[in-house]
Amino acid sequence: MKTMASIWLMLGALYGLLGVVFGAFGAHALRARLSAEMLAIWRTAVEYQFYHALALGLIGLLLRQAGASRLLDAAGACFALGVLIFSGSLYVLALSDLRVLGAITPIGGLLFIIGWALLLIAAMR
Repeated sequence: MKTMASIWLMLGALYGLLGVVFGAFGAHALRARLSAEMLAIWRTAVEYQFYHALALGLIGLLLRQAGASRLLDAAGACFALGVLIFSGSLYVLALSDLRVLGAITPIGGLLFIIGWALLLIAAMR
């Protein structure tokens, strides 16, 4: 059975890998197809995906060092779900121009904020 540390490390690596793929796709395949505004939205999605891929890796390493922690696991869950909602909604928005998707993006942002707050609390303990 995989430990939570391994799960967060693997998910961070997966999000990082996909971030490179999506970044390259945006820079090469989408550059001529999307407006400057939609390309900027795509880049924002990639950027935040990368930040939180690294954060998931950090959580995995911290768990390996310190042992099980509900706070760190909760932060990891917030980061993982936040990427899906925040970056995912921005990717779809950029490709489809469905502006209604912009309404769910802040939910992902809120999950990022909660995740960082939980990481801060874990670090202070």
